[in-house]
Amino acid sequence: MKKSAFFFNFFIFVLFSVACSQQAKINYTENAKYFISLLNAGKYAEAVAMCDSAVKKALPADKLQQLWKSLNSQVGAYKEIVQTSENSLPMGSSIVLTTKFEKMFLDITVTFDKSNKVAGFFLAPNNKMAEYNAPPYVSMLSFIEKEVTIGDDEWKLPGTLTVPKGNPPFPAVILVHGSGPNDRDESIGPNKPFRDLAWGLASKGIAVLRYEKRTKEHGGKMSGNILKTLTLKEETIDDALRAVKTLHIQPEIDSKKIFILGHSLGAMAIPRIGIRDESVAGFIVMAGTVRPLEDVIFDQYNYIFSLDGNISDEEQKELDTLKLQIQNVKSPKLTPETPAAELPLSQPAAYWLDLRGYNPSLTAKAIKKPVYVLQGKRDYQVTELEFDLWKKGLADRKNFLFKLYPKLNHLFMEGDGKSAPEEYMKEGHVADYVIQDIATWIKDNIK
Repeated sequence: MKKSAFFFNFFIFVLFSVACSQQAKINYTENAKYFISLLNAGKYAEAVAMCDSAVKKALPADKLQQLWKSLNSQVGAYKEIVQTSENSLPMGSSIVLTTKFEKMFLDITVTFDKSNKVAGFFLAPNNKMAEYNAPPYVSMLSFIEKEVTIGDDEWKLPGTLTVPKGNPPFPAVILVHGSGPNDRDESIGPNKPFRDLAWGLASKGIAVLRYEKRTKEHGGKMSGNILKTLTLKEETIDDALRAVKTLHIQPEIDSKKIFILGHSLGAMAIPRIGIRDESVAGFIVMAGTVRPLEDVIFDQYNYIFSLDGNISDEEQKELDTLKLQIQNVKSPKLTPETPAAELPLSQPAAYWLDLRGYNPSLTAKAIKKPVYVLQGKRDYQVTELEFDLWKKGLADRKNFLFKLYPKLNHLFMEGDGKSAPEEYMKEGHVADYVIQDIATWIKDNIK
């Protein structure tokens, strides 16, 4: 595959979560290493042979090959496993392999059931291994950070609260991730846009809460019935609302001046979040979609495949398959029992049914608090078309403010020419003027 749709799911890594099976010959960790070694050796048929009938149908050798080559095209060649860890689960064990690729480190999680059969396979950037250089607009001496916990049940999440130095209580912003198993920094390659936002805003007197996304922190649990019934509510909305409650009990935070910022999928979710908690002072939508998610995904695939001016037979076949999957999403015959393999991204039918009929700009009309909608003109994942739909749908709402940035991509980082996935592998930072605009808007709305 000469071009890849690896970043099709807005921009963060999420390849697949599937049920596989193989009898381990050594132990959980060695079995996980063996599965990865087959992929790296190009022995896709042997890897598929490790899987049960459900996965063989959803992930045949040719598709598995496309997925692994997509990964390599984005992050370079696989180099080595640098460390491993094992977490016991009620249903078995979860192995995390921290792997080094040419351009970045990835955590590859392989989950096993009690029979030593693979029950899940997840990939996410390793935020601890990637080097981060603070942008010039950050003043490290102007804030402190402390660890907090979002929630107190089985889905509790670790988070970081960045607090300005000075006289509390401070206004605060909660950062809500895009799609995929994001860490608290929304790490991708050498870039950490959520850390940029947190440190940049804290340098201007605004506290920021960011946290591990549920699908990252609890990825080992995302299988079976839990995965089958997953919707945007469980993936994103519930934890954003719990984060608000977390800030309400922080002595440094003014509970009447809490804002929520959503990026990408998180931005699409803002209207649903906004209508459920009237205590929030305002909302920021960064690169949020309005059209049906399945249509946006198709446009992302088509854009990437067309970057070199030619769509190959292999790529056209993938587009044709995606069209059929999208037809299934839109079909009145879609039910919770429709196999995920027949739907885009192998997301469960429950996920698509939950989004059916959801129009963010229409739902947003019920929000009475201030809302700031931001968009990068060079963003190929969430395009200017979405921004125009926000404006058109909310033109009569005086509490909405809109701003388009000519030079910015999906990460709100500057660049030139047509944006491409490879751009995310180059070190950059959220533009300083975006930080300033957000800080100014927040301060204007807490007077």
